Amino acid sequence: MSGPGAELPLPAGFTAGHWTDREAETGCTVVLPPEGSACGVDVRGGGPGSRETEIISPLANAQEATAVLLTGGSAYGLAAADGVARWCEERGRGYATPGGLVPLVPAAVIYDLIAGDASVRPGPAEGYAACEAAASDVPERGRVGAGTGAAVAKAGGREHATPGGVGYAAAKLGTGEVVAALAVVNATGDVVDADGTPLARPRVGGGEGPSSAELIASMPGPPAWASGESRDSTTLVCVVTDAALDKLAANKVARMAAAGVPRAIDPVYTPFDGDITFCLSGGGAGAEGAPSWRVLSVGTLGATVTAAAIRDAIRSANPA
Repeated sequence: MSGPGAELPLPAGFTAGHWTDREAETGCTVVLPPEGSACGVDVRGGGPGSRETEIISPLANAQEATAVLLTGGSAYGLAAADGVARWCEERGRGYATPGGLVPLVPAAVIYDLIAGDASVRPGPAEGYAACEAAASDVPERGRVGAGTGAAVAKAGGREHATPGGVGYAAAKLGTGEVVAALAVVNATGDVVDADGTPLARPRVGGGEGPSSAELIASMPGPPAWASGESRDSTTLVCVVTDAALDKLAANKVARMAAAGVPRAIDPVYTPFDGDITFCLSGGGAGAEGAPSWRVLSVGTLGATVTAAAIRDAIRSANPA
């Protein structure tokens, strides 16, 4: 197995693309898998915003997803999935029904309405544009796509936060398959390196002040940013692999990969975060009844690349 990093491109058959509005500080990001790809999901945190996540749950009938959308714009941004669905329909991609193909596009949002112009949100045209921009190489990272208006380490208030963004990491299993993660990082908590060194914490006292966990524990009561149960934070992850997984296995891998989020973010899965992790497998034939060892190996590496992608998002968004 090779170590995680941003050098390996997406697994074979996958593409990813962004639509970005830097002035309004919002955008969306789409992941397009090979046809017939299995998809799973793990939903955590107190404020998720999503669409069609139930259709990829283990008990639902459909066995595949046509695309996954990660978007800004809060609940309004879910409309961008309509554009992704139209793009897929025009290219003959979707779930076969007696009335024709129906693209299945699970989607999840971050809240970025207070970052720039709240009246500008990704919609159908923007989702379509992200599909048009999709490519198979290493995705663009930093303040792009769904991560354009993201911020982290908000425990001192958003005015003391650090810019978040989109990050990416990939690695190979010993059997040769690629496991990659695309992360949109807009967390309440701090981002820490593998050795615990802070990569982003509240910029109080020149950034040398307490961590978010220390700051929150010391507060005598709810700060202004927590009034009204504001849900303005979320980390979204899409793990993709060419290892063969069926739908149940993809859900298990999504759950395991979600363990990479608390390795890189502290605190995590809070009432103010709507964290969601997807897993897409384009492994094709042989996926049905994926053995436990394959789930273990892909899920273990999935958590590793998830943590690495979250850290990459902060480094890419703050190159200085």
